[in-house]
Amino acid sequence: MLQNIKSYIHFLWNSKNHHGVHSPFVFNLVTKCFYDKKKYEEYTVLNKYRKSFLLNKDSLKVTDFGAGSKVFKNDIRKICAIAKNAGISRKRAQLLFRLTHYFQPERILEIGSSLGLATSAMALGNPNAKITTLEGCFQTSHLCEIQLQKFHINNVECIHTKFEDYLNSFDFQLSTFNFIYFDGNHTKKATLDYFNLLLPTITNDTVWIFDDIHWNNDMQEAWQIIKDNPKVKVTIDTFQWGIVFFRKEQEKEHFTIRV
Repeated sequence: MLQNIKSYIHFLWNSKNHHGVHSPFVFNLVTKCFYDKKKYEEYTVLNKYRKSFLLNKDSLKVTDFGAGSKVFKNDIRKICAIAKNAGISRKRAQLLFRLTHYFQPERILEIGSSLGLATSAMALGNPNAKITTLEGCFQTSHLCEIQLQKFHINNVECIHTKFEDYLNSFDFQLSTFNFIYFDGNHTKKATLDYFNLLLPTITNDTVWIFDDIHWNNDMQEAWQIIKDNPKVKVTIDTFQWGIVFFRKEQEKEHFTIRV
C-alpha cells in the first residue's frame, strides 16, 4: 500500500494535461478521447450492466489460473464483491469505451474477462468489432457470457482457457488483433511473457493497454521494460493504465497524463 501511495505521488508530480503535450497524435487523443465530456447513451448500458452485478449476492467459486489475478484461485466470493473490488471502475470503463470508439479497432483481444465489465465497454465502443476475451475461471467466464447475451452484446467470443495456452495455440497464430487489453495476470513474468508472445502480431496502428502498471514493484519494472523496447514508440502512463503505440512515424516518447 505504501509503495502504491509513493508511486501515485510520483505520478502526480510528473503528470501533465493536454497543455503539456506537443505530439499532435497524443494531443488529439487526449483532447478528443481522454477529455471527451459527451454523455454517451452507452454509459447508461454500462451502468446497468455493472449495477446488475453489484446487486447480485450469490457466491461464486473462483478457479482462476492467473497467479497475479486480483481474485485468488479457489476463493469463494460474492459476485457483488468481485464486481466492486476486482472489476474495472465506472470511470475507467467509460474511458475504455471512448478509446475503442475513438480508434474503431476491428479485432480486439482481452486477456482477463472477469465479469465482462471491461468487455462490455469495448464491445459497445465499436459494435462492429470482433472481440475475443480470455478467462481462466470457467464459472466467471460462463457468467460473463450469459450477462453479455442478456444485454444483447453479441460481438464477443468468451473463451475459457489458460492465457499462455491460447497465445501459443494454432487458433491464435491465425489471428491479428488491433487492440489488446491486458488485465489477466498482474505479475512481471506473465506480463512480459504475453508482451513477447504478442509482439510479432503488431501493426503500425496497434493499441495495447496494460492494467495496473503501478500495482507493485514487479509491475513497474515490467512497464519500464515495455517502454524501453525498441519496437515501442509512444507510451502513455495514466497511473492505472499503460497505453502502448507502435507507430513507426513517431519519435520515441513517453507521456504521463492525468485523466
